[in-house]
Amino acid sequence: MLNACRDAGMPAGLPSPRKAYQEACNKPSPKAEQQWAHPAVYIAGRECGWYFLANTIESKAFAPFAEIYQKLCERVVAGETLVIEKPEALPETSMKPATKKQALAQLDDLKNLLS
Repeated sequence: MLNACRDAGMPAGLPSPRKAYQEACNKPSPKAEQQWAHPAVYIAGRECGWYFLANTIESKAFAPFAEIYQKLCERVVAGETLVIEKPEALPETSMKPATKKQALAQLDDLKNLLS
């Protein structure tokens, strides 16, 4: 009954916890680049953990997700605007090749590991 009341009082665009869970589990990566029914769905998935959602059966993963999602929904109902923040890009790496001396030293280290 409590959940039905919560669902009835939800602002437009906020899916039910079950639909939000299914959306979070089914969106492909990169997650931040996808179109979400509401930012709360993405944030709940991120906070719950994408790896956890992808590798845990629903009977164990839904409850933690729903708890996080419900707290986010309460914040939305209270007037907070949630925003999906794009993750920072990884820094550019140097493509400077190793010197012959460095390469031979690394090769020797690998040989020692295998012997």
